[in-house]
Amino acid sequence: MINTQTETFRGFGKLAEASGQTAVECRFGGEVETVLTAHASVTLLSAEAVGGEVRYTGRVLFSLVYESGEKKVCRAEKGVEFSAKVAAEGSAPALVPKVKLQTENISVRREGASVFVTALLGADVALYGEKNLEYLTDGDLVCKRESFPMLTAHLCGGTAEADDEFETDFVGDILLHAETVNLSDVHCETGALVLEGEVNLGILAFKGENALVSFERLVPFRVEIPCEAAEAGRSAEGRVCVSEIALHADSDEEQGKCKIAAELTLSAEGCVYEETEIDGIADAFSATHEVALTYAEAECAGVGEAIKLTERVSGKAALSSAVDFSDVFQAVTLQRAEANLADGEEKRLEGVAMATLLVLGTDGTHRGVELSLPFSLPVQAEGECTVSVLACGMSARQRQEGEVEAEATLKIVLTPKRKWRVTPVAAVAEGAPLVLPDCAVSVYIPRAGDGLWELSKSLKKSPEEVSASNPDIEFPIKKGQRVIIYRKKSL
Repeated sequence: MINTQTETFRGFGKLAEASGQTAVECRFGGEVETVLTAHASVTLLSAEAVGGEVRYTGRVLFSLVYESGEKKVCRAEKGVEFSAKVAAEGSAPALVPKVKLQTENISVRREGASVFVTALLGADVALYGEKNLEYLTDGDLVCKRESFPMLTAHLCGGTAEADDEFETDFVGDILLHAETVNLSDVHCETGALVLEGEVNLGILAFKGENALVSFERLVPFRVEIPCEAAEAGRSAEGRVCVSEIALHADSDEEQGKCKIAAELTLSAEGCVYEETEIDGIADAFSATHEVALTYAEAECAGVGEAIKLTERVSGKAALSSAVDFSDVFQAVTLQRAEANLADGEEKRLEGVAMATLLVLGTDGTHRGVELSLPFSLPVQAEGECTVSVLACGMSARQRQEGEVEAEATLKIVLTPKRKWRVTPVAAVAEGAPLVLPDCAVSVYIPRAGDGLWELSKSLKKSPEEVSASNPDIEFPIKKGQRVIIYRKKSL
């Protein structure tokens, strides 16, 4: 019976991922004559893992800018709480679910005197739990030892405040605000995970005399989350969202100025990756018996160093409805972008920057026109990456009648995904005894390209014995080389 020794690596990490969609609807009354633009921001309230699925609840804040029957521009807000679930294989109460929600699409429809706004929400779910790996460390075998890199994930979270105060021309009322987070840096310091970036705060306001105006501010932030596992040099990932915002506008009509103060509450989540190595066995054989090896298997997933880019894109925009020279462009609001990496001869980031263009017609009525600016940019990135794109500073103008040229600044963050699989030997089953040659000297012609370990395994001799018998042999084996094995004979 072959004697063996085993150890168990106990860690914590991502076990599974899943995604899903759900639609949340909100009803507005008959005072809404013409919808100019609609926005929906979503906040996660709770999440739990149960048998085979992840259940979560959230709240959607719907914001509507519309024109009334008297051609007056107005705003309306309503909050809707919802619950949904995502099928996730292996989900169980012992696991920790992390749910990321985002608004993927907004649609508006009228039924009778009511207007219904529907937000299509996407949910990305990650399940974390204990990851145990039992592996062989020693035994009555000839072993090929190897260090296997393992990852342990440490989850953390926290909140922070960010604020900004700025002065602009006089505005009568704030109609709409939207916040987009650009997380540009995630790194570890001793005892803390640090997340830095900026919030693009977009504001649509009523200026008076049927005029609208939009402006934006980049509000910098730094969030420090306490985490005992955080050390300088360790890789980490995280995300930040705006959970609450308070806007205060102090207008001075005589001076024609307005001071706006913004107070933001940020919610942050992060994961610090601790990389350790286990001393295991990659392969083994017995010099006396046939053996059958069983391998353990574990997948490790982390992140690499982020790539940050800033690009200015421009071109002809696609429009949801026609415009002409009689239209007055008043504001560009709800700037956003989406993109993905496309493989080819060179890696490119392909996507579209979008916004709502608010137009005033000759009849004194407003309308909202959705514009889309496609882009394709070459990037230097290896392997699979997560993509984050922030669109800001977007503008639109009409040089030729009916054609709109748009420009936008894109802040891009590409985060490489690191994945690898470790497969140490976990167990050995003993088979039949080997029939060994009894001659004093054997000459072998090995397979070209084999290394010392492959040769030793085929000969059922330790690498030390093979090297001692053939001190001049070079690896990898060249075609035509011969190997000599000496055996001690007892008289």
